[in-house]
Amino acid sequence: MASLALRLMLVGLAGALALGGFARHAEALAAKEPIRLTPHRAVYEMTLDDARSASGITGIDGRMVFEFTGSQCDGYTLNMRMVTQMTDSQGQTNLTDLRSSSWEQGNGQKFRFQSAQYLNDKLGDVTMGRAVRNAPDTAIQVRLSQPRRAELNLSGQVLFPTQHSLALIAAAEEGRRLLQAQIYDGSEKGKRVYDTTAFIGTPVGAGTEQVEPAAKDKGLAQLVSWPVSIGYFESKGGDLTPSYQIDFRLYANGVSRELLIDYGDFSIHGSLTSLEYLKDEGCKTAVPAPHR
Repeated sequence: MASLALRLMLVGLAGALALGGFARHAEALAAKEPIRLTPHRAVYEMTLDDARSASGITGIDGRMVFEFTGSQCDGYTLNMRMVTQMTDSQGQTNLTDLRSSSWEQGNGQKFRFQSAQYLNDKLGDVTMGRAVRNAPDTAIQVRLSQPRRAELNLSGQVLFPTQHSLALIAAAEEGRRLLQAQIYDGSEKGKRVYDTTAFIGTPVGAGTEQVEPAAKDKGLAQLVSWPVSIGYFESKGGDLTPSYQIDFRLYANGVSRELLIDYGDFSIHGSLTSLEYLKDEGCKTAVPAPHR
């Protein structure tokens, strides 16, 4: 679930599954027991992992607070705040404060989002909008209210963020090694759809690894997990090199740790320092299967 927050942070800082195959995969998932994502609040310390001289970056330090709540009945809410300090080769520093909030209906038909970016305590970009689709195979209508009013129609099998997370965990549990999907999350001023390719590694069995104290205290090591690498490509751009790549360890309850973002000229590492499980309201009544 941390992948959306990491993508938004990047904006602030700077074939195995064709579409038809994905639709068939979604139908199969609908017949299975729904995947439950655990509501949680996670804190990650972000540091510069590597940088080429061409990037002009010599240091990045910061913290990301990521809060995920909700259920299939009430919808899923994601709140994130990322504060980072970047130092360049001239010794100058810039403080970036990125805040975002989104809500996604449990069946994947509605999505609301807003984000604001502050640079050195001055408000910069603000994005706000909502997206709606009436059925799984219909186009998504997007209405933006900020930074300026606009309307978009997104065709094809486009997923919202939580839909993608659910599909990713389902694919991992089935032993699949590859998941391709188009994602719309309201980033890039709400006007961009990304083609993504996710590589899912060999599962790590419960109780077979050493983890940091924050993860150990909350029993993450007792859950199965998968190393995941997601490449984000410009939609219909034809470029074989991703705009950026996000690697992380994904756990069966939706929590992520060991984050690594590769933006080409530089990369950033995120370490889990705090993890709190939040109250899980669950579903009191039966709900229709989500669109995946």
